[in-house]
Amino acid sequence: MAPRNDHAESVRALRQLRRIRTFYAGGAVLWAASAASSGWENPGSRQMWVSVVVLGVFTVLLSMTSVWLLRQQAARSAEPTHHAAPRKMGWRRHANA
Repeated sequence: MAPRNDHAESVRALRQLRRIRTFYAGGAVLWAASAASSGWENPGSRQMWVSVVVLGVFTVLLSMTSVWLLRQQAARSAEPTHHAAPRKMGWRRHANA
């Protein structure tokens, strides 16, 4: 049987992956806007190409994080779910006096 903290660590890892995915998505949107703005003002400029490269980095990080998150969620769904104890009380046997 796996230790109890494996479940807590996996939940923590999923939460962290979701947070970092949101961060990478925001970074990709901002750098896409920066690349579009600098490309509109000065097409082919160094600032535009730097923005495009950083946009590519954020896009790769976002895609890798999304793939890891999908794999973690698929692995968790394959594990059996542990629920609380059943609500139905078993028969209690009392010793006869």
